Amino acid sequence: MPVIDINADTENLTLTVTAEFAAPIERVWHAYSDPRQLERFWGPPSWPATFLTWDHTVGGRADYAMTGPHGEQHRAYWEFLEIEEPNRFSVLDGFSDDEGKPNGDLPAMRMDFTFEPTTDGTRMVTSSRFDSIEALEQVIAMGVIEGTRMAMSQIDAVLRDLREYAEGKGTTVEFLDDKHISITRLVNGPRDLVWRAYTEPDLIKQWMLGPDGWEMTECEVGLKAGDRYRNSWAPVGDNEGEPFGFEGEMLVVDAPRRAVQSERMQGTDGPDILSDVSFYEEDGATLITVIMEFPDKDTRDGILATGMTDGMEASYQRLESTVLAGESVA
Repeated sequence: MPVIDINADTENLTLTVTAEFAAPIERVWHAYSDPRQLERFWGPPSWPATFLTWDHTVGGRADYAMTGPHGEQHRAYWEFLEIEEPNRFSVLDGFSDDEGKPNGDLPAMRMDFTFEPTTDGTRMVTSSRFDSIEALEQVIAMGVIEGTRMAMSQIDAVLRDLREYAEGKGTTVEFLDDKHISITRLVNGPRDLVWRAYTEPDLIKQWMLGPDGWEMTECEVGLKAGDRYRNSWAPVGDNEGEPFGFEGEMLVVDAPRRAVQSERMQGTDGPDILSDVSFYEEDGATLITVIMEFPDKDTRDGILATGMTDGMEASYQRLESTVLAGESVA
């Protein structure tokens, strides 16, 4: 976890974040000055940012949107006040309406980012200054402290070469809190093809099978928000197990970058689970990240105890050996 301290100073009206990175200062600066890299961690999991404009000059402006798992969206902006590469930059950070105009009902703040080299990499200190105690307390109440920790937990994957970071690790699970987990898997193949493998029934049936000895008996996909989907599986031949399936609704579809869906077991009243899948490509490989939201800790632990991640790993291995290897793609 890069964040080592977050301090809210109600006397001086500041919120200060201190983080340390195992990367040289020039690499960290590049991550904060390239919108395509910045949007990979400027926003907590399930609320990724998309930078819509980017003018990285003093007096310039960057507009961004953060999209939640149900399709809800918050707009915001940066106005660049000072830039001294690679040591510091300052922005006015505020919320905006759908047209990009400042939203006066929500607080704006000056943010000063400073970077300094350390023995092991780089230390960053971000200080946000508010106009009033009410503005500071409002931002804290909105969850900025925990959101910052979760957002910056994603930066290691940005600062390191993607293959170095994830190749050969298989399907990995990280516990974010009692209701959220993050599942990651690097697959060797371009993002466009991985997206097709997730959205075209003929391809899905070739790899999304779980352990050996099972087959997909039903595959109805949703390709836009509001569409329903339905998937079913059953054991083949004498293999043991009871047929089962999931169904739900597509909540966000941003091809080929992200898909969010609600999910519940067929024939039950729930509980509903949220599955937020994102795809990032680098050097011909695609990192698949699945953020899952459960109604409570017991549901989370019960589902993980079914061997879900083992089944996912078997499916991802099949994805690489069939669809991504080009053996089954027209």
